[in-house]
Amino acid sequence: MILRNFYLLLLIILSACSNTTPLQKETAAPIPAAIQAEEDTTESRFSANLNELLTQIAKTQEIPQSILNAGFTDAKTIPSIRKLVLPPSVNFKKNWVAYRSRFIEPIRIKAGQSFWDQNRVYLSQVEQESGVPAAVIVAIIGIETIYGRQTGSFRVKDVLATLAFNYPPTENKASREELFRDQLKELILLCWTDAGGALPARNNTQDLNTSRFNACLNQNSSYAGAIGLPQFMPSSIRNFAVDGDGDGKIDLRQNPKDAIASVANFLRMHNWQPGMPIYFPIQDRSILAASRLADGEPKAKYSIQELIVQGILTPDRGDLEQGGVAPQSKALIVDLPFPSKDGEDRVRYVVGLDNFICIVNYNRSFFYAQSVAEFAEALGYSNKSPVVSPAHVTSKSEHTQKKRSTKK
Repeated sequence: MILRNFYLLLLIILSACSNTTPLQKETAAPIPAAIQAEEDTTESRFSANLNELLTQIAKTQEIPQSILNAGFTDAKTIPSIRKLVLPPSVNFKKNWVAYRSRFIEPIRIKAGQSFWDQNRVYLSQVEQESGVPAAVIVAIIGIETIYGRQTGSFRVKDVLATLAFNYPPTENKASREELFRDQLKELILLCWTDAGGALPARNNTQDLNTSRFNACLNQNSSYAGAIGLPQFMPSSIRNFAVDGDGDGKIDLRQNPKDAIASVANFLRMHNWQPGMPIYFPIQDRSILAASRLADGEPKAKYSIQELIVQGILTPDRGDLEQGGVAPQSKALIVDLPFPSKDGEDRVRYVVGLDNFICIVNYNRSFFYAQSVAEFAEALGYSNKSPVVSPAHVTSKSEHTQKKRSTKK
């Protein structure tokens, strides 16, 4: 009897639960009409602008409109991305110490050493051919994605379309939308080529691998649209990515050799100076002088000799006197602000050389470039130019005379 009553009670409870579910759905608060109308308007404007760009690309690049429409039929805005690209608040203070600690830490350094061990032979080959140190290449890939562990989880076409046509309201909204429209176009051309649509002497639809085209549009990226181990934007992939292993295709997502070769090629094409250091530390007593020259612009404005005269650098550095960094070489003062433990504003200053600016071209941030340099140093990179003993230096005239006497 007790068991029977228990089952009756259980049946009543379950029945009550099943009856309340529809009621809860019916009484859920509806989306306010004004908000819903604004969202509908935004989506409608997004679709119209996207379709306009696709039509333009179809005409100028001779890509069938139907293929573009099919590739973007499910494109959508991603609200979270709009928040991620917002500038920091006015109360935000830059913190070099916190930034550095995110990247130059034991786990990432250990992963870098492992990546180097796995690709040692190829890294050595690329270093010899490009002049870019293996440690710098390894440092960049480590900072960007921890060697492929963090490459992003957003569909790249959604990211670029969102930022091209629905960038958040900021002072630079117009210029940023233009930049991302260009990147969206670059993505389409990249995927079109990858799918075989740009092969010579072929009709636009002949032998086109539409599945590959769509897969390229739908690949994962960061919240800014950067792709693969080295986090290249579509334009950088088209201009600087290379086939490292010679298999006839470029795969920055899963092929370490392609990623390594592409990073080296990017730096080489942006004026990397083989054998030269990235930065010089300054003298502690010259902080005030350095602060007057630091303007935040990634431009080499001051000669090494000027910085020596002002006491920011000392002339007894071996790689200044006898190495490749000539007195007339240009440099800049890099400021790396951070709050002290007691809350006071502090700044660390270094002298950035041509190779520092080269890394800034990869990511427009002094914090980033200095982190790459120090990550590379943690991996064993020697941040100085080769010092040649004066006893072994042969002047250009002496060398010429020897050549002439040999010919005689």
